[in-house]
Order: sequence, then structure tokens, then C-alpha cells
Amino acid sequence: MRPRDRERSIEIDEALLSFHQEQHPLPGIEDQNRREALIEQMVESIRRVSYVRTLGERDTSPRRTDPADEMFDPLRAALLHQRAGNLDEAYWLVFLAVHFGKSARTGWRTTAEVYGQLGDGRWDWARTSRDPTAFRQWLATHQDKLRQNAGFGNHRKYQSLRASSRTGTGATVESYVQWVEPSRTHADLMSEALRQSDGDVRVAFHALYRSMNSVVGFGRLGRFDYLNMVSNLGLSPIESGSTYMTGATGPVLGARLLFAADLPPRTLDKRLIELESQLGVGMQVIEDALCNWQKSPDSFVPFRG
Repeated sequence: MRPRDRERSIEIDEALLSFHQEQHPLPGIEDQNRREALIEQMVESIRRVSYVRTLGERDTSPRRTDPADEMFDPLRAALLHQRAGNLDEAYWLVFLAVHFGKSARTGWRTTAEVYGQLGDGRWDWARTSRDPTAFRQWLATHQDKLRQNAGFGNHRKYQSLRASSRTGTGATVESYVQWVEPSRTHADLMSEALRQSDGDVRVAFHALYRSMNSVVGFGRLGRFDYLNMVSNLGLSPIESGSTYMTGATGPVLGARLLFAADLPPRTLDKRLIELESQLGVGMQVIEDALCNWQKSPDSFVPFRG
């Protein structure tokens, strides 16, 4: 373990034990092996979040923006578009990256093939938002070919490329465009949420999370991932103030294991908010770590997705 990770582990261990003794018992980590496994999952989650947050500090090749290039990366491309002042394209690429996810088998290939129109153009934000029906028609024509190489990320494994179904990618893209409501920009959308929340970044995140319920296929996890990615890439200064347990599975199981109680999601969320205030690692880290920890609570196993 790296020296910095070791320091974090000690800090998290002390905070967990303090919370356990002074605020709420955490029977799930009284066993040292289980506590160490959870701490390692938290450190692993911190590394993942920190990696995304530091992408903007690095030199990035313009090849990252080209969906026909093997170096294409929608998240790095989003940062390059942000630097160039193309904020709508940056948000759009984040949306596509989260919708399709990064497949363990094919990487960003599905995002690249859709965004790059299978090498025959570009479904950029300007074009897609102007005519989402045309996008659905193109998708209907090419969905069989796209499926041959398709690979959704782990968080999106139940999604579909279908153009015409009520829950497929066609409906998802169309409803996302409706959520943004062009000619309003993504920056306008974020600014409105912050203004209506009196600048409270957590209240703004929650307002956006609730309004994004209108985006087809973006349930609890999709919205949570998208808005956190927007935050971590520095596109908007919003911040999650909750783990959004309602509708979750893995994180709920992890939280119930931690508290050793079959508590309802809202109660779990309240307790986890209190725990995060002691740990100071962020709600995304706690949500991610609990989800992975419950898969292997007695020993650390790295999980991706």
C-alpha cells in the first residue's frame, strides 16, 4: 500500500471507530478483517474519484476527441472541449460516457461508434439536440451492426441499444435532450439549479437529481453517476449530499451489513450522511465502497465498474 493510502487508512479507521463509539454502533466492522476490508474499499474508491478529478491537470492529446481513433476517451474529450469553451459538447460526452459506460471487454467502443456515427460523421450535441428524431432513425438503421461490438459498462449492463423501444437508447437520448431543453444550454441548466438553491451545491445536486428522473433509463444509479461525473470533472460545482439509497441494491445491502440492521433506505441514508461528516471522504466514496464491500466483506477484492 502506498504511503498516502496508508495514512488515509489510519485516518478512516480512527474515524470509523470514533463514530462507532460516540454516535451509532457499527456492528458490521467490529471484526477487524471486515473493518480492514471496508477501509481498503474506501481507499480504492477515493483513488478512483481522485483520478477523475486530476484528469484536468494533465496534458491531453487532441486524439482523445476523435471517435475513430483508438485513443478516444469521452471523459478526456469532455475536458478538452471544456478548455475550448465548448461546454455543451463536454456535458454531452459525459452523458454518453455514463449512458454506455466503459466495458471491461470493449472499453469506450460503443460510445465511440455511436458518437462517431460508425465513421460516417458525428452525432455531436448541436446535431443531436437539433433533431433527436433523426438520431433515433439512424440508430434504428444501424442498431444491429452496433450490437455486434456493443459492450455496456457494469453499471449499465441492463440498458438496450434499441431505437424504438420505450426504454432503449433512442428514448434515452431523446429524453435527455428534452431535459436540457435547448436552446437552454447545459451551463444554463446548472446555473439555474444553483441559483434556485441559493448557491448551496448539495441542494442544487439534489434538484438536478430529481429533475433528471425524466431521462429514460437513468434511474437512481445513472443520475448519481452522471451528476457526480459532472462534478468530478469540474464542469459544475455541484456536490452530492446523499448516497441516494432509495432504489439501490448493493449499497443498501452494504449499509445494512455495516449497521447490522434491516433499516429502510431513508434511515440508512441519514446515518450515512452523519458518517460521511465524520469521515470527510464524500458521499460517492461511501456509496461505492459499501456496494463493493458487501460483495466480499471479509477480505478486500477490487471491483471495477
